[in-house]
Amino acid sequence: MYLGWIIMGAIMLASWLVSQRLQSKFDHYSKLHLQNNMSGAEIAEKMLADHGIRDVRVISTPGRLTDHYNPADKTVNLSEAVYNQRNAAAAAVAAHEVGHAVQHAAAYSWLEMRSKLVPVVSFTSNIIQWVLLAGVLLVNTFPSLLLIGIVLFALTTLFAFITLPVEYDASNRALAWLDNKRMLTREEHAGAQDALKWAARTYVVAAIGSLGTLLYYVMIYMGRRD
Repeated sequence: MYLGWIIMGAIMLASWLVSQRLQSKFDHYSKLHLQNNMSGAEIAEKMLADHGIRDVRVISTPGRLTDHYNPADKTVNLSEAVYNQRNAAAAAVAAHEVGHAVQHAAAYSWLEMRSKLVPVVSFTSNIIQWVLLAGVLLVNTFPSLLLIGIVLFALTTLFAFITLPVEYDASNRALAWLDNKRMLTREEHAGAQDALKWAARTYVVAAIGSLGTLLYYVMIYMGRRD
């Protein structure tokens, strides 16, 4: 049990540290104004056009760091700050989200695999905590319940690891386009690259944390079987 608390504590600490660092990086590069004076929305629209993608809309969405690409309705959703601002951080995020749209258009295999898992993970995320809790409490009388919870949680862990190549590839596509089209100065490009690097690390921490939690429940299950 103590090992479980140590694992969870380490995961929470790592997640908090990376999140704080990411926030600091984005705040810093949000002050680096683009010499081309293009907003995040304008950069996104140009990147889409340069890749010949005509059926994807760029829209503004409320919140901070709420940026995402929705393959269901083909929309690049940019947070208000990214949509309107004209800085290195906004350029990085906008181009990254369009990177997902480019993946979609190119039928990128990892993105397709993740998309197929979305409805499954969405369903399991609503019940998994209750199944695991009940499984731990009833492990001596009904160990199969915990095993079911472990299998469900394994799907979310798989999803977290499949997300890694999807996110890194989107960033690589974004940075390559920004560089090839000379959209940013050297300093601005370095800032965009650094910001995306820290954003990607949040997914790495999430994946490792999910794996650590999965192993913890497996240890409980295996330990009670002896």
